[in-house]
This record gives sequence, C-alpha cells and structure tokens, in this order.
Amino acid sequence: MRRIGLLWVAVVAVITVGCSKTQRTEVRGSERPAGSTAPVGTSGAVRDAKSDGDFVHDVGIMNMAEIELSRMALNKAARPDIKLFAQMMINDHGAAGDKLKSAATGSPIDWPGQLDDTHRKTVDDLAKKQGIEFDRDYVEAIVHGHQDLAAKMESRLDVQSLADWNAAAAGRTQSKALPEPKAEMRDVPVRPEKSDNPTAMKINQWAADTYPVVQKHLDTARTLENATKKRSTN
Repeated sequence: MRRIGLLWVAVVAVITVGCSKTQRTEVRGSERPAGSTAPVGTSGAVRDAKSDGDFVHDVGIMNMAEIELSRMALNKAARPDIKLFAQMMINDHGAAGDKLKSAATGSPIDWPGQLDDTHRKTVDDLAKKQGIEFDRDYVEAIVHGHQDLAAKMESRLDVQSLADWNAAAAGRTQSKALPEPKAEMRDVPVRPEKSDNPTAMKINQWAADTYPVVQKHLDTARTLENATKKRSTN
C-alpha cells in the first residue's frame, strides 16, 4: 500500500508540472478533441491540421491584402517614395506567399481564394481616396496590417530567439553608429518553434524566415506614415 501511495503522489506531481507549463496561444492540449493524435512540438504547443490550416488561411489573406493595396498605390499614390515602397511590398509579399504555399504543399490545407469581408472593405474604402489622403490612408493600412501579421507570425517562433532579435533590433535603432536597424540581423537569427509535425515545422520555418522582412516593412511604413501626417498638416 505504501508503494501504491508513493506512486500516486509521483503521478500527481507529474500532472501538476505538466499543467503548469506556459502554453502558446495556438491549440492547447486541453483543447484537443478526444482521441486526437496531433503531434506535440518540443515547446509543448500542440498543433494539428486545423491550427496549421487556420494560420495559412489567415496569413494568406493578410498577404493578399497587402499586395492588392500596394498595386492600387502604384497607380494612385502621390509621393514617389510611397510608389517605390508599394513595389517592394508587391515583390516581397508575392515571394512570401509563394513560399508559404510551398510549405503547405502535400497537406490538406487550402489556400484562400479571395479576401475576407474585413480586408475587402479596407481595399474598397482606400479605392475612394485620392492624392495626399490616399497616401496617408495607404501607409496607415500597411502599418496596421503588418502589426497584425507580425503578431500572427510570432506564435510560430521560438520565444527566446524572438526576444533576442527584438532586443538587438531596438539597440540598433538607438545607435547611429550601427547598421540600418533590421537590415540584415544575420548575427541574431529568428528560430522557428520546434514541432514533430513536418508540415507545422515547415510553416514555422517560413515564419522565422519572413518575420524580419515583415518588421522591416513595418518600420518603413511607420516612417512614411509620419511623413504623410506632417505633410497633411502643413
């Protein structure tokens, strides 16, 4: 009886430790349907085909929206620097979308065919603007879109490497003697969250590779946003 009692104490301790681990905002173990055999990554985050599919769907729509907004900016933007930025957005997001599609190839994940209602409204509203008003609202939409995109991607990244990368980026921003912030950052790589699921791992690697590019877009868009706001108030 004493052995059984000690064994039960050990089991309770293991369960308690397991339940106390900090979990990511994706699908958690307690949220899995009964009988689910979704693989568990080394971070402890449980992922299944649905969570991977939701991520690809949401990011795919965000990516499509950035391209459609930027194509519009090529024709309607008043400022040449905004047109140059829009072309960079089209190029970078086009390449990123192709890579994400490739990462999901071979899995039961569908690529979105069109924008959702929220992003379609943003595109339609911007289409009604002209001149300085268009420039201001375009870069504002890009800032908001990239904030959402970066936050979505962070759920797929190794927490410590993300913290290290952001700390290094902040340090470079404050020092004029250092290179352009986030231009390369090869010495502080962003690592993907580990997963035993091959598809999830490819998606996570895509997020790690693309995250610095998204942050660079966000920095540039914020700079353009400040410039357009100053111009509109003069």
